[in-house]
This record gives sequence, structure tokens and C-alpha cells, in this order.
Amino acid sequence: MKTLPVGDDALLVEVTSGEEAQALHAELVRRRAEGSLAVREIVPAARTVLLDGLDDPARLATELSAAEVPPAPPRARDAIELPVRYDGPDLADVAAHWGVAEQEVARIHAATEFTVAFCGFAPGFGYLTGLPARYHVPRRATPRTAVPAGSVGLAGPYTGVYPRSSPGGWQLIATTDAVLWDHARVPAALLSPGTRVRFVPVGRS
Repeated sequence: MKTLPVGDDALLVEVTSGEEAQALHAELVRRRAEGSLAVREIVPAARTVLLDGLDDPARLATELSAAEVPPAPPRARDAIELPVRYDGPDLADVAAHWGVAEQEVARIHAATEFTVAFCGFAPGFGYLTGLPARYHVPRRATPRTAVPAGSVGLAGPYTGVYPRSSPGGWQLIATTDAVLWDHARVPAALLSPGTRVRFVPVGRS
């Protein structure tokens, strides 16, 4: 792994894969919980983890460069279930890309257990991993100017749910009425890094 100083009290750790980033994030969260790591924020991304609010970033950088990070342990809590209708406008395009029927896209997606790798883009938006590489799809050549809230999309290795209407170029395969972000809820975000997620078909797709 590679460590880069960020300001006076932060450290950016770069790794080579999303799986390594998830494992590192889980290990750092564990260390903070047991009291062996004093840090204000731990923010995972696709292949990095940012640690903010460190007393001695240089010392931690040296320690991490020599450390073996164990695989991320499975989450003990039950998976969050999101009710979905497989009625997205790009369902046929995804089916063609996968070489299967539209109903098979729904079956494969709903049979997959996903994990929130990291969050970003918009409050409450989680980047979910879990689909095998053969089901990865490219973003749309022309992004939409407005994607409705609750849209479930695919892009590259990720599945995501738009928490609010916004522009976006993901391939939309389904919709959900689940509220991904509610500032009156504690925590406001339904999904957080490490959370297990399953999509449950409801109604007619």
C-alpha cells in the first residue's frame, strides 16, 4: 500500500483493489473501536482510505506500510432488504449486454448479496459490490440530465440507488421506494460502508 500525507493531520492510503480498500477500512474501524487508533474520520473510497484527525500521521504511515491487513470480516448484522421493481428503462440494454432475458437480469440481481464498498456522489448513495465481473456493464454513452429518486442502476462493478433526483449515467434496471437519506433519521444514511444489502422483488416487474 502507498500512504500520502494530506495537510497536517490526515493520511490517504492507496491500495490496489476495492477488496483491499474494504479490508483496510474494516481493520481501521476495528482499531478505532478497541482504542488503539485515535482518528476523527475514516473515509473509504474505491481504492483508498482517508484518515482525518490523526495526532501523528507519519508514524501511522510507517506502521501501515509494514502491516498485513486481514480480510474484511463478515458483518454480523442482517442484510438490509430493499424492495424493488425491475422496471428500469435500461433493463433491455443490460439484458442484451449480459446475453440473457430481462427476467433473468432481475433473477441474477436479486439473488446477489451486495456489500456497500463506500459512499459518495450524493448523500446516502452507496457503491455496492457483489456482481461477478461477467455482469459488469459500462455507463451510458449519454448521461441523463435527471434520474428519478429510487432508481437502481449499474455501472462498471457497482450497483447503486439514487437517493434523490440528479443527473447520472448509470444503466437503470429497477426502482425502489426505500428512503436512502433522511436527515431526521439517526443515522441519516440507510447504507454505510460494510453494510450487506439484498434487493427483494415486489409487485410486477
